[in-house]
Amino acid sequence: MDGRILFLPGDGVGPEVLREARRVLEAIEEIYGHRFEIIEGAMGARAIDRFGDPLPEETRRLTSGVDAVLLGAVGFAAEPVHGETIDPARGLLELRQLLGNYANIRPIAVGDAIVAGSPFRADHVRGVDLVIVREVLGGIYYGLPRGIEDGVAYDTEIYSEGEIRRIARAAFELARTRRKKVTSIDKANVLESSVFWRAIVGDVAREYRDIEFSSMLVDNCAMQLISNPRQFDVVLTNNMFGDILSDEAAVLVGSLGMLPSASVGGEVGLYEPVHGTAPDIAGQGIANPVGAILSVAMMLELTFALTEEANAVHDGVGRVLRDGHATADLAAASASGRAPVSTEGMGELIVRALSAGDRG
Repeated sequence: MDGRILFLPGDGVGPEVLREARRVLEAIEEIYGHRFEIIEGAMGARAIDRFGDPLPEETRRLTSGVDAVLLGAVGFAAEPVHGETIDPARGLLELRQLLGNYANIRPIAVGDAIVAGSPFRADHVRGVDLVIVREVLGGIYYGLPRGIEDGVAYDTEIYSEGEIRRIARAAFELARTRRKKVTSIDKANVLESSVFWRAIVGDVAREYRDIEFSSMLVDNCAMQLISNPRQFDVVLTNNMFGDILSDEAAVLVGSLGMLPSASVGGEVGLYEPVHGTAPDIAGQGIANPVGAILSVAMMLELTFALTEEANAVHDGVGRVLRDGHATADLAAASASGRAPVSTEGMGELIVRALSAGDRG
């Protein structure tokens, strides 16, 4: 057995996209002679319905015996449980804490296969290839105190020097495998936490003399991502800024459904598409599974060191998209004139492309 993987289908379109990701993983097993043990657990709103907890103890136990976790999506509105309102998305924050994965890696690339799906001119986005490295265990999403009382709401943005140094080093190490450029994002003209962030990241940068380094204010970055996206290589952010900017950057490729992510730093990697649960289209069979499938590719490479297999998944997705096949979120921008394919149809096409590539 090559490894154990915990599948957490989650809510909304999560089970639909993860089903196709599993089919692709099974195709990789057959083509390359691997064997992965897949177990499933409950998380999110469905877990609240069954256990009263978005990340129940049973699922927590399962994470200790696996090599990787593949998540579909979690969400929906907060639900009342025994008089307490529980947000299903809280389970994701708790899962990241449990696994110790502080670095979220979100690649955004616009190659020839998907350039037609972008709302921008092809000459503006063709060749975009950037990665957002987002700190995901600190900042305002975890900071205390927080609350609502006496007509006042408050949250706390807080980072320690150690938290900043470790995420900065993750970004610089990644840059060494790419185009050797890091842009750190902050709001140092207003926020004390950002002044500190800029100082610590700048200090880490001096350890990496081979890397081109700069800092950029978050509002400028939001503009530059749209006006000149090809300038970026590795974009280093705190938790909140990364959450916002990575969703903004998704528009470059045309759809959130296209983008994968990996959360690493602990012993067990967490892989998930960046989109949400999309309850408005759940159960209709039209969700885009590519982000989940490319998350499998990231898992194969980063957790299992199966680079050839990961590249095969990327190539299979690329062949399908170059042939003009697209789910509903991309079909309107496709130049092929083909009718949109279903979630299942896209998975089937990618599995066929993998098999065709294997036959040469």
